[in-house]
Amino acid sequence: MSEIYQVENNAIDGEDEMGSWYHSCTQTKLASLLDQEESFFVLTELSLDISQYDLSEYRLDAKNEIKPDVCVYLKRPIIPVQETDLITVSQMPDLAIEVLSPRQSISYLNRKIKAYFEMGVKSSWLVNPEQGFISIYSTPNRGKPFSYRDAEAIDEIMNIRLPIQKVFYWFFEEV
Repeated sequence: MSEIYQVENNAIDGEDEMGSWYHSCTQTKLASLLDQEESFFVLTELSLDISQYDLSEYRLDAKNEIKPDVCVYLKRPIIPVQETDLITVSQMPDLAIEVLSPRQSISYLNRKIKAYFEMGVKSSWLVNPEQGFISIYSTPNRGKPFSYRDAEAIDEIMNIRLPIQKVFYWFFEEV
């Protein structure tokens, strides 16, 4: 397999190191709205330690760490006294959110969501900013879709009622 093919393939079916305007806006809005809930501890781009898991069946090209766009914890991860920071966190989030970027495949993010459930994540969202959809997964194989036309996206596992039109505000801006 050539090096060029690997780079192109990773951009289509893997992590996208280059975000987009919609991706960034959506990630920021989600984190901001969720952070308003006092019982949540919200983090973006957090590296999760997956070294103790065999996730090879999901074809994620990740052996030691995986990075959701947004992590939500009910109980904040603790930094040990002898550490000043954590490069990777072994405590899995209660909610892991993936925001689709223009160069990622939905298939890749669906595999990533299945891996999150295997690692103990309680709920996972797949967000498509260009089309204004949020699919909320309470199990690995079934997402409940919400669109920018809905008043709220509801995650029953996490007890979240998110005003979806605040996430996808650009659908309502006058040009």
